[in-house]
Amino acid sequence: MNFLAHIYLSGEEDNLVKIGNFMADTVRGKQYLSFPEPIQKGILLHRQIDTFTDTNPTFRSSRKRLVPKFGHYSGVITDVFYDYFLAKNWNLYSDIRLEDYVQQFYELLECEKSKLNEHTIFIMQHMIKDNWLLAYASLEGMEKILYQMDRRTGFKSNMQYAIKPLIEHESVFENDFFSFFEDIRKFIVHQL
Repeated sequence: MNFLAHIYLSGEEDNLVKIGNFMADTVRGKQYLSFPEPIQKGILLHRQIDTFTDTNPTFRSSRKRLVPKFGHYSGVITDVFYDYFLAKNWNLYSDIRLEDYVQQFYELLECEKSKLNEHTIFIMQHMIKDNWLLAYASLEGMEKILYQMDRRTGFKSNMQYAIKPLIEHESVFENDFFSFFEDIRKFIVHQL
């Protein structure tokens, strides 16, 4: 799962859990112990979500479709695809408009900036400037995100070309997403 799904799956009980889940990829090993307890909980939740995702048969099926063209990067691309489907179908999962949810999260990041590590602050600034979370909601936004991700790999990943299989097989990937997201939502209930 990518940023939007991780944030969403953090629930609404504690905003610092969302912060931890968002910043988890920038925290290595036991570094999480240096953060306040709710942020620690979010970091550990992120790791549980990643483990669940990586072993889930539906996610693996989506990823496998991309392996021939994108190899090692197929899992990352699938993560981004699933955020696209979450954003596209947001009204099925939340009563809050996506635009409002995203804005509230950006405001939370600004408010809690002192609790973030340097790498997360760097990501946050780019995320807000380019409005990544809302960009997931459209194919145009996805094309831009995939291009930016490809650029960060020195254009070695070819991720910018992943928009083609997304468009060509959108309904198949979307059905995978719906199945996977029901599974992970049930899993999360026991983690929070």
